[in-house]
Amino acid sequence: MVKIPVGVLGATGMVGQQYIALLAEHPWFEVRYVAASPRSAGKKYKDLMAGRWQLLQTFAPAVGDLIVEDANDLSRAIAAATAGRLAFVFSALEMEKDEIHALEDAYAGAGIPVISNASANRWTSDVPVLIAEVNPHHTDIIPIQQKARGWDRGFIVVKPNCSIQSYVTPVYALIKAGYEVKRLFVTTLEAVSGAGYPGVSSLDILDNVVPYIGGEEEKSELEPLKVLGSIAGGVIQNAAEPKITAHCNRVPVVNGHTACISLEFGAKKPAIEEVKQIWTNFSGLPQELDLPMAPKRPIILREEANRPQPRKDRDTDKAMAVTVGRIRPCNLFDIRFVGLSHNTIRGAAGGGILNAELLKAKGYLGS
Repeated sequence: MVKIPVGVLGATGMVGQQYIALLAEHPWFEVRYVAASPRSAGKKYKDLMAGRWQLLQTFAPAVGDLIVEDANDLSRAIAAATAGRLAFVFSALEMEKDEIHALEDAYAGAGIPVISNASANRWTSDVPVLIAEVNPHHTDIIPIQQKARGWDRGFIVVKPNCSIQSYVTPVYALIKAGYEVKRLFVTTLEAVSGAGYPGVSSLDILDNVVPYIGGEEEKSELEPLKVLGSIAGGVIQNAAEPKITAHCNRVPVVNGHTACISLEFGAKKPAIEEVKQIWTNFSGLPQELDLPMAPKRPIILREEANRPQPRKDRDTDKAMAVTVGRIRPCNLFDIRFVGLSHNTIRGAAGGGILNAELLKAKGYLGS
């Protein structure tokens, strides 16, 4: 098949680099356009990234020869789209939130769909926040979004914060199985790569745990409710439950966000073995469609007493699976467990690519 030409906004940052690496051999998409800050514009990507590339995987040679554009110069993107070099963009922008919001709106308004990793549009009421296995039906709001804004081909779809990916899918699997989940107590242990590069100072994180990540607890408590919500009246209405309280900590791990969760059910409560069975058997639309970036099994259950662990489990199934373990009764609620996901792949670029694959499969990104 002829690959769809795509762009990466914020291509020089940590998440942008992950997009570039993951798309190097993608069967559907090909990076033909890269953009970053004005100070990076005008240089070849390979020259700009010399000494700055942070990943073990490298980028495709053709991407290295691309000239980096100014992400703020929309006219360049429009010219690339007109020339057939740009069908949509992945947004990994690192700017002030209001600037990202305005710029993503401008791209979408110019007819260039935006699949975003940024948080700027997560609380825009008609913008879906997608975890592809959990709420693929939220893409149904795209025509409503386009009509309300007067957009033709353009639209905005975002993925949620990386910290919630390690527990929302297992929780949703229980809800899908017919169990009401009323309350969650969540403690996250988040990798330093979640702070970007150069990120957290080595003197702050080595031999230490930092019990504060700005805005993270609010995201962890609220974003799951939008993901689990429903479309009504032209907007996405948040779910009323579960009630979530979160403690978010930065720990000296390179990649992989871990979450320790205590969970309370409603009147109907599954046994531990049933919970394990629900998670083991869980599958979603990406698996049904056999999307390239989708894990074969979205939730991987580990029975060992000391798993999951970031170093041993974060890369499971293309680093796109959520690994769960330590499922046991809870003295305060009903059950407790540990979840783990790769924060810059499942929680960032890989999740964005999977969202794009879902959108293509549903007809929003051309044939």
